[in-house]
Amino acid sequence: MSPTIYTIILSSLATGTIVTMTSFHWLMAWIGLELNTLAIIPIISTLHHPRSTEAATKYFLTQAAASAMILFSSMINAWNTGTWDITQMSYAPSNILLSLALALKLGLAPAHFWLPEVLQGSTLLTALIITTWQKLAPMSLIFMTMNNLPSTILLMLGLTSSTIGGWSGLNQTQTRKIMAYSSIAHLGWMAMIASIMSNIMIMNLMVYLMMTTALFTSLICSKSKTIQDTATTWTTSPTLAIITMLLLLSLGGLPPLTGFLPKWLVLEELIMQNLIPMATAMAMSALLSLFFYLRLTYTTTLTLPPNTLQMKFKW
Repeated sequence: MSPTIYTIILSSLATGTIVTMTSFHWLMAWIGLELNTLAIIPIISTLHHPRSTEAATKYFLTQAAASAMILFSSMINAWNTGTWDITQMSYAPSNILLSLALALKLGLAPAHFWLPEVLQGSTLLTALIITTWQKLAPMSLIFMTMNNLPSTILLMLGLTSSTIGGWSGLNQTQTRKIMAYSSIAHLGWMAMIASIMSNIMIMNLMVYLMMTTALFTSLICSKSKTIQDTATTWTTSPTLAIITMLLLLSLGGLPPLTGFLPKWLVLEELIMQNLIPMATAMAMSALLSLFFYLRLTYTTTLTLPPNTLQMKFKW
């Protein structure tokens, strides 16, 4: 792709997100989401490979469906309340429809099936954009409509996402699919806390964005597409291997590291709200995620020489 076209596409991507984040009218928010979707389609399909074409098609269909649902829910709301203001979503059926549409847009379980497939069909850099930048616009919509969204649905979405994100990631060997399930699990934590304390949700999002960006960058540097590839990261750079280990443990949410902070605050808040079974289930699902992060950590840094390597060398 020529630099000029790439620049135009990336600036459209940025514009789409900014339009959604700064709009008060539902139609403008929808336009921003559509811009976002249309800008990333050529980025996904740059490889000219049947897999990337399939990924682009899947992404387009799910995002278009979710955008249509968002427009439909806001239209029902406008029909009943007479306002197109994002913060005035007071009609219950349109709120339910909106939360389901946002779940599809973000890839929250049970509407998560497109995310691992799309990431697997795209390059590591594109996967990074989809798991970080593309989450900003829908999350800002959740933040703006927070007071009206049905909290029961959000709690259930959060719990299922966290559990499925942990469970499905266990038997994956592809790093992109692992990152996709990791993304689903983290978004589950955000959805869980959204209706209770939105500022913790924002902090959770920031921590997630930083850690995911850093981890994807290290995977891009070491060209690690499968778990097998991560075993030879140390040949590229031993320092990178150590940083990757810390990042993986942080994503898993181990105490001295940054990734533990959002999980701790979410659990504390859930207990404050007397949602103890919910908090227990979330803590258990975090253990599932931790398992596959630990497996990645093991192959990346704990198989260094003079230990016996279990993988073939890159060269």
